[in-house]
Amino acid sequence: MGGTPLNLIKLGGSLLDDAARRDAALKEIVASWNAGEDVVLVHGGGKHIDAQLAKLGIAKKTHAGLRVTDDATLDVVVSVLAGTVNKMLVGELAKLGVRAAGISGADGGTLLATRHPTIDGVDLGHVGQVQSANVTLVKAMLTYGVLPVVSSIAATHGGALLNVNADAAAAALAVALRATSLRFLTDVAGVLDSRGALVPRLDVHDTRTFIDNVTGGMKPKLQAALSALTAGVTEIVIGEEGGTTLVAA
Repeated sequence: MGGTPLNLIKLGGSLLDDAARRDAALKEIVASWNAGEDVVLVHGGGKHIDAQLAKLGIAKKTHAGLRVTDDATLDVVVSVLAGTVNKMLVGELAKLGVRAAGISGADGGTLLATRHPTIDGVDLGHVGQVQSANVTLVKAMLTYGVLPVVSSIAATHGGALLNVNADAAAAALAVALRATSLRFLTDVAGVLDSRGALVPRLDVHDTRTFIDNVTGGMKPKLQAALSALTAGVTEIVIGEEGGTTLVAA
């Protein structure tokens, strides 16, 4: 901590499912860590959740791009994100020689959220909107040479667990940690224009324009990136190497 560069990396998409690509991403993270940089890893795990829901015979329900999270679905979300996926990443980092520890955003009050309002009259259940991040626990881990691996589960003031968007979780943590950079490592090349060509660089104005014209998983990524840019994170990258770089100005 202190003057050490801090990189916040969000790992998602098929990178979490493809062992070879995940290994390559983790080796890149380990290289930064071994070079003396602080790294915090945030992850989701939507496809793992889908697979477990199917295995248990629980129907997947979404609305407006969000997972409707009833009681049974929340149990699966928590067990997969805070358990299966989180410990998979911790174990693989350990194999690469890095001491890592997994927490959820609910641990130590790391991610505070409120229940998402209804959309079109649809109750989303245990879905949250991240309001703030308390990075005391994450900083303590970094201080003692432990790489934090954070799953996208948050809690309310009253301690209720909520399923939150991992991009929003990463952005909130990046802001609270005053991260040098925020990187969304995902299964897309970066932000694409209307012709499908990669956009190499966006400023705040451009990002706002793109948010109005994109759909699917890129929209929450750009929304999260914009919130981080306007709150002081100076550089954000979406995609693997050679992706889209977002800057404040």
